[in-house]
Amino acid sequence: MGSLSQTDIEQIVKKHLLPSNHFIYGFADLRGLLIPEFREFSSGISIGKKLDDTILDSIEHGPTREYYEHYREMNLALEQIIDAICRDLRKNKVNCIKVSPTVVMNSKEFKPYLKDLRYKLSHKMVATRAGLGWIGKTDLFVSKTFGPRLRLASILIEQNSNPGNRPIDKSRCGTCDVCADKCPAHAANGRLWDIHTDRDLFFDAQKCREQCGRFGMDLFKKEIRICGICVSACPLGRIRS
Repeated sequence: MGSLSQTDIEQIVKKHLLPSNHFIYGFADLRGLLIPEFREFSSGISIGKKLDDTILDSIEHGPTREYYEHYREMNLALEQIIDAICRDLRKNKVNCIKVSPTVVMNSKEFKPYLKDLRYKLSHKMVATRAGLGWIGKTDLFVSKTFGPRLRLASILIEQNSNPGNRPIDKSRCGTCDVCADKCPAHAANGRLWDIHTDRDLFFDAQKCREQCGRFGMDLFKKEIRICGICVSACPLGRIRS
């Protein structure tokens, strides 16, 4: 049972997101959207951490070792952040659960994930419900702040929350096809996402995964899956005000 106001919860979250200009966060109303395992939770906190522009600009034609290490470091950093936030929330009697930024190979979640490349909670769904951005043509989460140049993690909380931002229900990519055109797997067909359009109708996740595996073998000579070309190519990631 939660005992903090949303303002108090927000202060706990913000305390761990430093420097603040490297992060976005938002609250999402998730009632009716979660699997039975999470039935006690009604809200989510979406947290995004900005990726390094210099590293991303270097992978226009394929992933680099530096990008792979950076990707892993961002996942680890987000894991530590959401773990710390959850500890603070629980100290204040807010029931919560963290959801890691990625599915770890050989974890108990990995085999179920391989069936259709879907996790039990979609970080992108939480982020769109929080009004932080939308889903692009290559199934990237495209934030209003950083474009797709970020990694996401989520925290579920039991008490209801006010999203603050209006949830985003459809793509804002318009006629831009840069990510789809650059995709070496040809995994995207150019169709726009909205909340009524299943991922498989506009993006072939298995094709993407296979291409990432080929890059991993070329780069590391072992089973590592990495790409990032569409993240680097997106003009919303490249344009800075």
